[in-house]
Amino acid sequence: MKRPLFLIIASIAVSLPAVCFAANEEIQVYMDDMSEPGQLGVDVHHNYVPSGDANAPYPGGLAARHQYRLTPEFYYGLTNNLELGLYLLTARASDGTAHFEGEKVRVKYIAPHDADNGAFWGANLEVGRTNLYASPQAWNAELKGIIGYRSGRWTFAMNPNVDWSLSAGGGPVTLDVDGKVAYKVTEKTQIGFETYNELGPLRHLQGWSQNSKTVYLALDHDFGAFDLNAGIGRGVTSDADKWVVKCIIGTHF
Repeated sequence: MKRPLFLIIASIAVSLPAVCFAANEEIQVYMDDMSEPGQLGVDVHHNYVPSGDANAPYPGGLAARHQYRLTPEFYYGLTNNLELGLYLLTARASDGTAHFEGEKVRVKYIAPHDADNGAFWGANLEVGRTNLYASPQAWNAELKGIIGYRSGRWTFAMNPNVDWSLSAGGGPVTLDVDGKVAYKVTEKTQIGFETYNELGPLRHLQGWSQNSKTVYLALDHDFGAFDLNAGIGRGVTSDADKWVVKCIIGTHF
């Protein structure tokens, strides 16, 4: 019981307005981490936009500037290679009003591999139903590729992500590519960079200066009872939020 209690206390602490840790409900590069069969885990995603667009992206949507997102993610290990997950999306708008935005479910597969060295790969399929606060389309899906390589203290990973709407008239299929480079400073601490890049419609990819592209200085640390991923992001295109702060706290039961 100590681990879940500590997780809740830590999550509440980083949720306070003075230190809020909107961008997407989850800002992370998917890796090869998996829950053991029969094991339940939870990640609490926090992200906050101190500097971004003050206008709503569409009628009924929430402006990014000063928006804070809190997303609990529950996941369960089915086998050594399969994991199920559930997201509960919430947001606090710049005027202080709180909103529940919907739910998403996922199934993640990671192929057998050496966890310490060499290549790893897998995929994550996500389907969600959200309200207008989160998206103009109610039903959406994403197929996330997971590709990575470890060599000594270095870790490299990439997620090519294909997104599409399951709602009628939902628009084109789009592509974004996320990446991570991390260096192991100690056995429990990594520092590095993460990058999140929207490339536009899959059939007509757009130029580098278009759409949202953000680079994060990131820290990963294993505290034993829980793990932490935190980062400060800087938008590098005009469509991106100028600054984003993110924090993910996770544990297993």
